[in-house]
Amino acid sequence: MGKTYERIDGRLRTFIEAQPMFFTATAPLAGDGTVNLSPKGLRGCLAVLDEHTVAYLDFAGSNAETIAHLRENGRITLMWCAFTGPPNIVRVHGRGEPVFRDDPRWADLLRHFPDIDASVHGLRAIIVVRADLIRDTCGYAVPLMTYDADRDLHGRRFAREDDASLSAYFAGKPHIATSIDGLPGLPLPLPPTPAA
Repeated sequence: MGKTYERIDGRLRTFIEAQPMFFTATAPLAGDGTVNLSPKGLRGCLAVLDEHTVAYLDFAGSNAETIAHLRENGRITLMWCAFTGPPNIVRVHGRGEPVFRDDPRWADLLRHFPDIDASVHGLRAIIVVRADLIRDTCGYAVPLMTYDADRDLHGRRFAREDDASLSAYFAGKPHIATSIDGLPGLPLPLPPTPAA
């Protein structure tokens, strides 16, 4: 059954890095606020930075609830499920922070994602999560499913955007700069993409 881990290493790290998708969960402090649960895919968009820290790329989309919640309170849970092989579910409960393009840490963090052409997907932030609690559970009820491939629709859609058009796209969406609950979301206009 469930086990608590001191660090993300060995078998646990191998499991996390092998999964083609994961889920993020955040919530505002307000008791009547909107809880957000998001699937994250695209192989190579998540990196284990050290034994207590993971990071993932936050790409263009229709809202920015995770960013808004993290800016307000930092609470986040990441979850990976085994859809093939032995059953397993891993959760990392921790504190997250969105790192934006104008942050001095941006270039160093981006180096952890060598297989992703971030310019194709409208990269808007890198989410860094420091683990407070690392646990796994059995996952016996998670179905067996096969991974065929990443969808190319996101990359095709956002590859045609530059910094200015991407900022305009975000400005036209009601829940990018401000969350569903009225919290500050993605700062607009976007800072320019740093030169490589």
